[in-house]
Amino acid sequence: MSNVHLWSFSLTATALAACAVEPPEQGELEQAVQPSPVIDARRSLAITEAPILARFPLERVLAQLASGPGVTGPDPSSLWRQLWDIFNPGPGLGLGPHCDDAVGDGGIGSINGYPFTCRPAPAEGGQATCDPFVAGSPCAYIPVGLFMRFDLAREDGGHCGEYRIVYAKATGRTDGADRALVIFEAAMRNPHLNQGVRGCQKLVRAWAELSEEPSVAERADLLEEIYFDGWREFDPVVLWSNFGDNPHDAGQVRTNQFVQPTTISPRIWSLRELKLRRVCAPACTLRWVPVTDKVNPFGPLFAADGALVGGNPAAFQAELVDRVPGLAGPSIAGISLQVSDVFNSGQSQASASTPESNYVAQFGAGPPGFRAALQARLTGLASPLTPDHVVARAQAMSCAGCHRFSNNADLGGGLVWPPSLGFTHVSERDVDLEVVDGVTRFKLSTALVDSLLPARSALVTDYLNEVPRPARPPDTPLGGRWVH
Repeated sequence: MSNVHLWSFSLTATALAACAVEPPEQGELEQAVQPSPVIDARRSLAITEAPILARFPLERVLAQLASGPGVTGPDPSSLWRQLWDIFNPGPGLGLGPHCDDAVGDGGIGSINGYPFTCRPAPAEGGQATCDPFVAGSPCAYIPVGLFMRFDLAREDGGHCGEYRIVYAKATGRTDGADRALVIFEAAMRNPHLNQGVRGCQKLVRAWAELSEEPSVAERADLLEEIYFDGWREFDPVVLWSNFGDNPHDAGQVRTNQFVQPTTISPRIWSLRELKLRRVCAPACTLRWVPVTDKVNPFGPLFAADGALVGGNPAAFQAELVDRVPGLAGPSIAGISLQVSDVFNSGQSQASASTPESNYVAQFGAGPPGFRAALQARLTGLASPLTPDHVVARAQAMSCAGCHRFSNNADLGGGLVWPPSLGFTHVSERDVDLEVVDGVTRFKLSTALVDSLLPARSALVTDYLNEVPRPARPPDTPLGGRWVH
């Protein structure tokens, strides 16, 4: 861990400069363009082979977070319990925030002025009193995927994208009513800020070259080094400051929750987002904090008059009209949406039993003024799309849409949103396991395999070949999409 350089904790120019390491010595970065390897997405971008994932047990990740530089604890079990205690009403275990710390209409918990519902036992909050590291524990989790998301790197190289580990509740392998996933999404610090996004090149190339390595064990060795030890001058992926406590507030942990026994009605898939913060009072420790789900505007903002919501639905609708060019992209990978955080909800509810996050249902037949403004913008772009297509595309960019509501949806312009695996994009289910070349691996969705991974492969190839990119604002993701 001696090579770790924590992110600076201020957004000032001085602090950003302090994050940079010394300029590289002559020859440290390749002077001539080295052609990119031919990318095999299942080796370089989405790794789900069981022998590789066996190196990434949940306890190891939590222990490394808790023992990182500048913090003292908590122990791995407490860090995990505090995460799930967020979904219990206070005071709970007294370790951190809770779902009802702020209360909105109807006495329901609130984040950003929108509902943030509690999910106590027998739903996910019950895991706050369960030890995931005991053999046979009902709250044990297994790793099901490593994902390389260089497409989320900033154009200015402020960070090098996200590097993820997906864990699934082990009970979900056989019980569809006891499923949950937790995704650790680390935003990697760029150690060469003075070089912009080119400073990420060696790390990206290391991932790309996994495509050329036939040995599963050799690939596992390199990935283990990248995630836990740090690779060359790059920090380890598993470092607490990579999960939100950094100058760009980049990185997070997201939960995908469906621990919903039949005694609970209605049964609702719920997606949430958390940041890991360093809290010093006076000793410094780590604490999970719930935040808004990004690119997940509250559904009733699409409704006729916004009567069901606070905030400013007129302002949201005006912003969406401005975002029409991004939503009118000609390909699945070319559709994008950016949403001001003031409009984002703290939860994305993917269930037919509640319309909260169903934008198409909320938009319905109106409102007339909003519909007319969307059509006018489309007409100005000479686009054949309709306002309904625009809202359907906005739905696909949200968590609930991408995971469920938009499966096989008509997006206009000849595009149909490719499906997930019913709800997830990587499956922990035993019935979905695949064996390829004698190696067991977890299954990926059609959306990933046929659409999203090919686009990410092309982006990495172009980046390593130094193909010029269009000029865009510095905070724009390289892939042009703010969605997860």
